[in-house]
Amino acid sequence: MKHEMVFGLHAVEALLQRQPERVKELWLLKGREDERLTSITTLATQFGLKPQVTSRKVLDEKSESTQHQGVLARCVAEPVKGENELDELLDRTDVPFLLVLDGVTDPHNLGACIRSADAAGVHGVIVPRDRSAGLGPIVRKVAVGAAEAVPLFQVTNLARTLRHLQERGVWIVGAAGEATHTLYQSKLTGPLAIAMGAEGKGLRRLTREVCDDLISIPMAGEVSSLNVSVATGISLFEAVRQRSAD
Repeated sequence: MKHEMVFGLHAVEALLQRQPERVKELWLLKGREDERLTSITTLATQFGLKPQVTSRKVLDEKSESTQHQGVLARCVAEPVKGENELDELLDRTDVPFLLVLDGVTDPHNLGACIRSADAAGVHGVIVPRDRSAGLGPIVRKVAVGAAEAVPLFQVTNLARTLRHLQERGVWIVGAAGEATHTLYQSKLTGPLAIAMGAEGKGLRRLTREVCDDLISIPMAGEVSSLNVSVATGISLFEAVRQRSAD
């Protein structure tokens, strides 16, 4: 059975709230006593899990990070979700709202995008199995609990998956600098997938060619592009605005 480490206050708390059966061991920082850690301790004891109190050095070593915020959990790793699970999501969702991330390899960016996706009510995030960050501990920490709420689907062939989404009635909108109109001039209602490319490179050619529409974010300043997580948040919440008014 494969295990993984999850650290960070929000990520561990969300794990205990949603999937406590996955948690096998829990470590807390010695000497830290505050409301957040007390809440985590209470959740753990409700499910018969006794937290181990230890030093910062031990937490640093076990998590291989200094960003654990004084809490670390060893848990059973979730099976990777793929094309079959994505189809199951589409089967049970009347008006799917999806986020596609093409080549986002920075775990901080992926975590931030998942956090925005959760806030916007996105049903799922789709990434290619290769050339993409996966659900590691940094992603979970940056996502502050959203990674436990929004499913991440890793697919073998992204362009083929997008064509399959189109066959299922999903409109694919890609963000690209060369687009002839902005997201504010585009229709972002109905079954929808918004595709964002990696920072710097943008969407790959095959991904752009599959998209039903290409949009851009108007830029008024000196910079030519936005961080992918910022651009994702802007695009998702313009879709939220349109879908709320629809």
